[in-house]
Amino acid sequence: MKIRILGTALEDTGRRQYASSYLINQTVAVDAGCLGLWGSPEQQERVRHVLLTHAHADHIASLPLFLETVWTPEPGCPVVYGSHASLETLRKHVFNDEVWPDFELLSERMPPFVRMRQTELETPFEVDGLQVTPVQVNHAVPTQGYVVREGDAAVIFGGDSGPTERLWKVARETPGLRAVFLEASFPNQWKAVAVASLHLTPAMFAEQAAQLPPEVRIFAIHLKVRYRDVLERELRALSLPNLEIAECERDYQF
Repeated sequence: MKIRILGTALEDTGRRQYASSYLINQTVAVDAGCLGLWGSPEQQERVRHVLLTHAHADHIASLPLFLETVWTPEPGCPVVYGSHASLETLRKHVFNDEVWPDFELLSERMPPFVRMRQTELETPFEVDGLQVTPVQVNHAVPTQGYVVREGDAAVIFGGDSGPTERLWKVARETPGLRAVFLEASFPNQWKAVAVASLHLTPAMFAEQAAQLPPEVRIFAIHLKVRYRDVLERELRALSLPNLEIAECERDYQF
């Protein structure tokens, strides 16, 4: 399984991710914050499945652009997966013929732009050779992380979340778990902001990481760009042997 974190800046690309998108094996995306602003049309066209963790803007912002870019007058189209709440938010607030054309309705009348598929918590489904299982996490809107398995290897995308429990219980019961992508959004001095918005600081990150099997690699993601330098210092100060600060536009193999 090959995972790439997509960057959103022309300068210092490896360290700047203003909006969230992750690419698995070039064909499956987790979130679409920057997917529609990345790469060439041909690269985007390879992506056939988009797994939404939730419907906050930094996770869906470029989805309309992506769907428009990859459209061709052929019967196939990308499939967007998400919770009932996330898909309804898209229908009501994005694909509503005001912010953006109603791509679902248009897809019934012409070669399709998109198909939307509702997921159910802890019910696995298959996409492009991957087994995907959504698990609820603790955020300001309904949000799910994903356990993604390919063969004997599994990884977990934690999504945006404050302190959570169920996902780590699932992680401890997941055979072949190789890595967890876990957010660290705000510096320790902004703990009040993190708590109010249900995100993590490095200190809170360490408490979540302690619940994971010790052999699992833990990648710090979703570092707010403005605070990245201090976040990196605070994360490294944790001295966690299995911690890696994830970089954009780098391929990670599992």
